[in-house]
Amino acid sequence: MARRSFIAIVGHGPDLEREEGAASVLRSLGADVRTLDLWDDPPRLFHDDESKARAIVVEALDRPDLAAAALRALRREPRLEEVGALVAVSVAQIARIEPSSGFDDFLLVPYVPAELYARVRLVEWRRSEFATEERVKVGAIVIDRAAHDVSVGGMHVPLTAKEFALLSYVCERRGKVVSRTELLRRVWGSQYEGGARTVDIHVRRLRAKLGAALPLVTLRGAGYRLESPLSGSGGPEGSDASRAQQRGGAGAEAHGEEPRDEDEGDEDEDDEGDEGDEDEGEDGEGEAEEPAQGERRSGPSAHDVATPGRERRITR
Repeated sequence: MARRSFIAIVGHGPDLEREEGAASVLRSLGADVRTLDLWDDPPRLFHDDESKARAIVVEALDRPDLAAAALRALRREPRLEEVGALVAVSVAQIARIEPSSGFDDFLLVPYVPAELYARVRLVEWRRSEFATEERVKVGAIVIDRAAHDVSVGGMHVPLTAKEFALLSYVCERRGKVVSRTELLRRVWGSQYEGGARTVDIHVRRLRAKLGAALPLVTLRGAGYRLESPLSGSGGPEGSDASRAQQRGGAGAEAHGEEPRDEDEGDEDEDDEGDEGDEDEGEDGEGEAEEPAQGERRSGPSAHDVATPGRERRITR
């Protein structure tokens, strides 16, 4: 049986059913709407186990200070924890909306019906995740297999062929641990002779290009796991642990260093040369030099290490 979805309208009880209110406007547009007083218990929105909230609209109107408290109370209900939320305020109160209040968007009262419904659909899309044969959406990342295109928040992100294949595979296996050996076999093929360092280098590139939208966690001695972008924080950018890891990687890159995977030291650094040859053939013109640059950044060769040592001895 399909789950019945509805839009939750939360506000001051006597005002919820007013003619120009969000509930009346959305019902006139054909949406299934349920209302809740600011001080009522959130579980009252769910009449049965098959109900699912599409979005939440908190009608703060001239009291935006009540909106954040109302949203915190709503989030304590597990079935509303990850539902997108909008706050509706009067024009005079718009400056009092706190960016840290947890709302995904805001609305101005009086409503423009088409805008109200469009914003509800937009926040619903941002929070949604799906997977079909042609498209996969994980948080803000949308992978279009048919067009071989990746976007984050609607912005196109250029990826090489192997980066695209790697991202597609970890998204398909979201929530599950994938080892470097598995990734080599499924993305590069069983005939590929390079080592697991190839995977680490491509993961670094994906993290650099996709940023906090890609909550890909390194598991020491096991491989990688793509976590849900909605877990932990209730927002589209992933859990606090994921963001902390990504901030650490970004900081290393800002200082000219490569972010280091926890167990990449177990792999033979000579494997990087295999990765460079592979990318040059696969990804075409313009990408051929990138692997070579990655090799030079990843670590000096034996010759490079020896040369400075000899120079210092001559100086002394």
